[in-house]
Amino acid sequence: MADEIKALGGEAVANADNVADWEGAQRLVNSAVEAFGDLHVLVNNAGILRDRVLVNMTEEEWDAVIHVHLKGHFAPTRWAATYWREQSKAGKEVKASVINTSSTSGLIGNPGQANYGAAKAGIGAFTVICAQELVRYGVRCNGIAPAARTRLTEATPGLGDVVKAPEDPGKFDIWDPANISPLVAYLATEGCPANGKMFFVQGGQVKVMSGWAMGEGVERQERWTVAELEREMKSLLA
Repeated sequence: MADEIKALGGEAVANADNVADWEGAQRLVNSAVEAFGDLHVLVNNAGILRDRVLVNMTEEEWDAVIHVHLKGHFAPTRWAATYWREQSKAGKEVKASVINTSSTSGLIGNPGQANYGAAKAGIGAFTVICAQELVRYGVRCNGIAPAARTRLTEATPGLGDVVKAPEDPGKFDIWDPANISPLVAYLATEGCPANGKMFFVQGGQVKVMSGWAMGEGVERQERWTVAELEREMKSLLA
């Protein structure tokens, strides 16, 4: 990828460190600062699949997915945030952006992906909390839930045929991963006001995702009994 960017006239350096490794993530951030003199944008996109229904999932399959997705988002963000905090405390105006990669599998749910979905839901919460904590340093944090043709989606049972490119080259390819990059680039711009938001993006669609929110309820100023809840909760669960 770095060679492709250079071939197009841009500047790029490659880093082969493991983003889910604590020191590797620090080296990743340091390499960007050393190469370009500053850091403005961090895009977290590390991920793997180990799809399995819950009753057949192994401990290794759970741990591997949680490690790559969640720690692979946390570790680089932590070191980037530390750099930006230091810049801010030194009196420099920081205008930085973090873009995380979640998924509808975690935000909505998808059978057979308890590990992947839990990690992606965690990334959603991580995004909101980072946005709340880092805004004081001039850092915005948002997330995307993309739907595109990737090695992961092509390897997902039943999705391979769905995501393949249209036979007609003149037809809009809604699964083309290039459809995702304009939103990522927009979220990275200094003038983008979004912070703590999650966006679904596929083809020409960009939609704001709505997370958990308080709904209707029952309330009183004393403890409920099970029998009372059985009676009153019917209206909420109908």
